[in-house]
Amino acid sequence: MRIPSNGIEVELDDQGPPGGEPVLLIMGLGMQLIAWPDELVRLLVARSFRVLRIDNRDAGLSTQFDHLGMPNLAWSALRYAMHLPVHAPYGIADMAADVVGVLDALGLPAAHVCGASMGGMISQHLAATHPQRVKSLTLMMTTTGARRLPQARAHVRRALLSRPASQREADIVEHLMRIVTLIGSPGYPPAPEALRERLTFAVRRAWRPAGTVRQLTAIAADGDRSALVQAVRAPTRVIHGEADPLVPVEAGRDLAERITGSVLDVVPGMGHDLPTALLPRFAEGVAENAARAAPGA
Repeated sequence: MRIPSNGIEVELDDQGPPGGEPVLLIMGLGMQLIAWPDELVRLLVARSFRVLRIDNRDAGLSTQFDHLGMPNLAWSALRYAMHLPVHAPYGIADMAADVVGVLDALGLPAAHVCGASMGGMISQHLAATHPQRVKSLTLMMTTTGARRLPQARAHVRRALLSRPASQREADIVEHLMRIVTLIGSPGYPPAPEALRERLTFAVRRAWRPAGTVRQLTAIAADGDRSALVQAVRAPTRVIHGEADPLVPVEAGRDLAERITGSVLDVVPGMGHDLPTALLPRFAEGVAENAARAAPGA
């Protein structure tokens, strides 16, 4: 269902007991809420959580921003490389405000928040600038954006900036298969046909490459959040793959060092995805972190 939030409409999936502790899942760059596996949702619901998944603005079925035009990625990359301000159609802070709007629309004063990749960046803003809305914070495969940290390897960056051979569904799915396989977990490779089926479903639900470019520009414009995250006071768990080729594991270690009282979970063999075999570990991590927010914990 679509709900009003921050002047736009956000697609929401709401599962679990209405009175359960809310867990809000925020996905990454260009990804849709369905990228949070149904099995993970079931594992959290089995722990009596109310699980909320959202499509970020410009992704999935939420409001698109095509009227703002397509940013010039090459120009933005040049400005970023020269340490000049990058101008984006909207910012990561705006996306955090969208999340606040979702909580407002649902009548929820606060939620346990779990963000992956860009969703983790949104979550950092949310926890730092709206601390009363975040009961606990789980940050997965994400970063402060500090330039001193190791960056994605060149061939990974090239793959992310590449395009499908055409806009035919089969070519788009093949393109996504190559990227997901490249950045995925070497220790937990997915079954190719299952992956193809999942990506085909995602493309049919929504294919919004222009929105992905605007989101990518927002990430570049947001810069270094190292100072911002030091304001985070919610109980925090940092989960990061030791084999992540897109956001190297040093970023997770840096986050854990900068957020007071955080717990770091480095996962061997994990890349930049959510392998099925690791979903119980993720669910348990979210639940353990939420328990740290309970009165008297």
